[in-house]
Amino acid sequence: MLIILEYAVTAIVCLITAVVIQRIYKKERRTDVGTDGINGIMWFGLAILIWGLGALANLIGVTVLGLLPTSKPVIYLGVFLSLLNSMFILLSLPSIKYSGRQNIVVRMVDRFSEREFIMIYVGVMCMLAFVFIMVSFVGNGIDNSLIWLIDIPISVVVAFALLHALNRAFETRSMRFMNLPSFALFILIVIAVTHRIVPSGFVKPMREDTWALLGTVTAISFKFLFIVLFSILLYSWKFLSEKEEKQFRLESLLLEKEELLKTNLQLKVANESHLNTIGRLKKELETLKETTKIELSVRQKEVLANLECWGDQKSYTEIAEAMHISVDGFQAHIHQIKKLLNISGADGKNLLISYAKENDLMKYATLKKGGF
Repeated sequence: MLIILEYAVTAIVCLITAVVIQRIYKKERRTDVGTDGINGIMWFGLAILIWGLGALANLIGVTVLGLLPTSKPVIYLGVFLSLLNSMFILLSLPSIKYSGRQNIVVRMVDRFSEREFIMIYVGVMCMLAFVFIMVSFVGNGIDNSLIWLIDIPISVVVAFALLHALNRAFETRSMRFMNLPSFALFILIVIAVTHRIVPSGFVKPMREDTWALLGTVTAISFKFLFIVLFSILLYSWKFLSEKEEKQFRLESLLLEKEELLKTNLQLKVANESHLNTIGRLKKELETLKETTKIELSVRQKEVLANLECWGDQKSYTEIAEAMHISVDGFQAHIHQIKKLLNISGADGKNLLISYAKENDLMKYATLKKGGF
C-alpha cells in the first residue's frame, strides 16, 4: 500500500510540476534571457518529468499488470529512469550561476557540449548496465535490488554536486538560510537511494513496516524538496537576471555618459582653440587696420621710396649720402617709420621695402634706378 501511495503522489506532483516548468521554459525562450538559463530550466523540467513518468509506469505495472516492486522489469525500468534523471540534473547544473569556482563535477560537464556529454554518459552507463544484467542472468544470478548499485554512486555524486551548486547559488543571492534545506535534500537523497538495497532486517532496531515507511517518506520528501528548492532558485535566478540586466543597462548608460562628457570636453577645448584663433585674427586685423590708417610725412615716404629702389643693393649709409642727408638723420627717419608701422626685428629693412611696394610709394623716390 505504501509503495502504491509513493508512486501515485510522485506521479501526480512531478507531472504537474513538469507541465508548469515546460510552460515557463516556453515563455522564457521568447525573451532575451541567456541560453544557459533557458537550457537549465529545460533540463530541470525534464528531470522532474522523468520522475513523474517513472512513478506512473511503476504504478501501472504494480496495480494493472500485477508486478511486484522488487521484480526485474520494475527495477530495471527504475534504474534506467533514475540514470536518465541524473543525466538531466547534471546537464542543468552549469546553468546555476554563482560567484567563485565551480565544483569538479560541473567543470567536467561544462568541458563538453551537451551532445558530447549525453553520448559519453549513455555509453558508460550502458556498459555498466550490461555487466550487471549479464551477471543477474548467469548461474543463480544476483538479488534484483542489487541492480540499483549501478545508480547509487551516480545519484550520490549528483546529490553532492547539486548540494554544492545550490549552496553557492543561494550564498551569491544573499540567501544563506537556504543552505539548511539544501543539506537536508542531500541527506534525503542519500537515504532514499541506499534504502533500495538495504534489507529491512539489516536495521535491527526498526520494524519492517517502519523501515518501509521511512523509504516511502524519504522518496517522496526529497522530490518535494527538490521541486521547492528549484522553484526558489528559479525565482531568485529570474530576479538576479533582471537585476543584472538593469545593472548592465546602468553601466552602459554611465559609459555612454562618460563618452559624451569626454566628447564635450574635446569640443570645448577645440572651441576655446578656435576662439583664441579668432581673437588673434581680430587683433591682427585691428593692427592691419591701424597700419593702413597711418599717415607718413612726405620725407618719410621719400625715404621709403628710395629704400625700395636701392635697399636691396645699398646700405643705409650709402642711401643717406645719395640723399645728401646725414646717416643719423636717415636712421632717425627709419626708426620713426618702424615705430609708426609697428615693425621690429632683424628683418625690419625687408619689411619696410615690402610696405613701400604694397603702398605704391615709388612715385616719391628722388633716387632713380640705374645709378645715383
